[in-house]
Amino acid sequence: MKPTVQSNIHIKQEDTGLSVLQVLPSLETGGGGVERTTIDIAEAIVNSGANAFVASEGGQMVKELLEYGANHITLPLASKNPLTMRNNVKRLVNTIRQNNISIVHARSRAPAWSALSASRICKCNFLTTFHGTYNYGNGVSGKIKKYYNSVMTKGEIIIANSEFIAKHITNEYGISEKNIRIVPRGIDLDIFNTQKVTEEKILHLKKLWCLDEKTIKILLPGRLTNWKGQSLLINALYELKKNIGTENFNMMGLLVGSDQGRSSYKKKLEQQIISLGMENHLKILGHCSDMPTAYTLADIVVSASTDPEAFGRVVAEAQAMGKPVIVANHGGGIEQVIPEKTGWLFRPGDPISLSETLKQVIDIENHNKSKLSNIAINHVKKFYSKANMCSATLDIYAELRK
Repeated sequence: MKPTVQSNIHIKQEDTGLSVLQVLPSLETGGGGVERTTIDIAEAIVNSGANAFVASEGGQMVKELLEYGANHITLPLASKNPLTMRNNVKRLVNTIRQNNISIVHARSRAPAWSALSASRICKCNFLTTFHGTYNYGNGVSGKIKKYYNSVMTKGEIIIANSEFIAKHITNEYGISEKNIRIVPRGIDLDIFNTQKVTEEKILHLKKLWCLDEKTIKILLPGRLTNWKGQSLLINALYELKKNIGTENFNMMGLLVGSDQGRSSYKKKLEQQIISLGMENHLKILGHCSDMPTAYTLADIVVSASTDPEAFGRVVAEAQAMGKPVIVANHGGGIEQVIPEKTGWLFRPGDPISLSETLKQVIDIENHNKSKLSNIAINHVKKFYSKANMCSATLDIYAELRK
């Protein structure tokens, strides 16, 4: 199955009779890709001439949603309490009827159960987006969790954000491919644009992070949590230093991301760096509000997640900024690169494999940097732009209404 990029079906500009309701737990900024995608699609719905509604518990991103001309309905949709979920059915039925909703688009499991029932009562179209693997484990608890997850397969159409997720839906839940549409998550190329990063921004961040011009900068973006692979990169850089010798090692690992209150994990990383004698070669930098500039400063970007990700946001963003990216060989991230041209793979969880891949990419970078940068940027423009994602999603809404 290939990514859904574009088709000939479009919601017409004058088709203002269409109203789409997206449901998700909240619109907090720290949530992740679900929230960002919801906002982007709501903006696209409004721009198409249709009516966009989002139901959630609210959050900091509601302001942005309203600025685009969409509507927000505040409901307790983050709750997994059965009584609250049942009452949410009534609340959503009222929302659907009052606003003449044509399509309900569920993006998370708890609100999806309520939305599914409400859609059936109101006889409107229902679709889902499968944003992750929703692991369920073994035994009785695993069966219960799998049933809970299965609501995300109840859509008339199921959107998967990668081929990896599409296969997961088919293999784990027995869903036919004909009911699945692959729509990769899109990034905003007006933001992740090499032309928008000024020299002033570069100098500011370089000074803030105390970076030496001569060092090779290895960037690993991601919140500080064990499965994002920060510890793995620390070990890989240590192995590389051992192999090429201290006198030849001029690399700096940059761990960029909030600890989100996980102070114990941050301390563990700090202790690991000290115990390996890598204090001069690694920085834990916290949250960065200007990631395009952070990517610009980097020579190589690493996505080292130890668990397979549905879609590698970092992988797409790095390529959009013209950077080579090293990716753990599992999950959706491996679909997003052109092997040996824009991305290089290493064995998941293996610091030796990562160190060897780093050495390989550094050698390649020294010879073909400009050419590979252009290939990466064009690759993202073709497959992973916000515009493509929005167009493909609107096409699916139109398909439901045929």
